[in-house]
Amino acid sequence: MGHEIEAIAVKRGHNIKLIIDQDNNSDLNRSNLNGIDVAIEFSLPSAAFDNISRCLSEKVPVVSGTTGWLEKYNEAVGLCKIYKTAFIHSSNYSIGVNLLFRVNSELAKQMNQYRDYNVSIEEIHHTKKLDAPSGTAITIADQIIAQHSGYTNWCLENDKTDDCVPIRSIREGLVPGTHTVTWNSDIDTISLKHEAKNRKGLALGAVVAAEFIHSRMGVFTMNDVMGFR
Repeated sequence: MGHEIEAIAVKRGHNIKLIIDQDNNSDLNRSNLNGIDVAIEFSLPSAAFDNISRCLSEKVPVVSGTTGWLEKYNEAVGLCKIYKTAFIHSSNYSIGVNLLFRVNSELAKQMNQYRDYNVSIEEIHHTKKLDAPSGTAITIADQIIAQHSGYTNWCLENDKTDDCVPIRSIREGLVPGTHTVTWNSDIDTISLKHEAKNRKGLALGAVVAAEFIHSRMGVFTMNDVMGFR
C-alpha cells in the first residue's frame, strides 16, 4: 500500500517528505513532522493508534486506513478535537467500495420490508491479511444492522443466529479483496459484489481523502469525501 500511495500521490503532483515503517519508527517525531500537510497511515493494528496520536498531537491531519484498532477510535477523535486538526478513518478508501457501501445501505433499508430474504456476507483476501473478518466486511454488516431491524449484530459464519449478519472470511492466494453481499429467499437471490483488481483503488481513495481534509478541521468520513448526503 505504501508504494501504491506514493506512486499515486506523486502522479497527482504531491511531494512525499517522510516515509515511516517498523525500522525507523522513531523518525515519526516533531522535527520530521514539521511542514507536513497530511499523514496517510496504513500500518498494523498494534501500531496504528500510536502513529495517529503522534501526528494529531503535532497538528498534522491524518488519513487512516488501518483496521483492527478501532476500540481506540474515540480517543483519536478526542485528540483531533483537542489539537484542532483533521482526521478521517475508513475501513476501505476505494471509490468503488464506497459506492458499494452506499448501495448496500439503501438496499438493506428497503429489505427491512421484505422479511423473506436472509442476508450473508463473504469476503476474500490474500493470505497475508492479518484481521478476519475484514474491516470492509464489518462496515457492510454494520450498515445492514443500522437499516434492518431484523439484525442486531454480526457473527462469523459458523456462529450464525437468526438476528446476526453472518460473515464468511476466506484467505487465499494474492487476492486484493472481494466482498459480496447476498440476500437470499426461496424464490430468488440478489447480490452486490465488489472485486478489487489491485490496490490502486485503495491508494487513490486515500490520496483523494488527504486532498479533501488537508485544509479542513474536524472528523470526517468517506461520505464527506464522496459528497454523499
